[in-house]
Amino acid sequence: MGAGDKARHAAEKAKGKAEEAVGKATDNPTRTGHGQRKQTKADLKQAAEKTKDAFKD
Repeated sequence: MGAGDKARHAAEKAKGKAEEAVGKATDNPTRTGHGQRKQTKADLKQAAEKTKDAFKD
């Protein structure tokens, strides 16, 4: 996984965590759900990159 991809995915996960926290603080389940989805999406992208790297060698 390239450093740029790793940083991009980490930033996306952080945005998701922040959005989830705002959703919980404002009692907004829609925003909480969006934040959780962003985190899951970032995790899946990281897993895909790790898998690609494993087969690259």
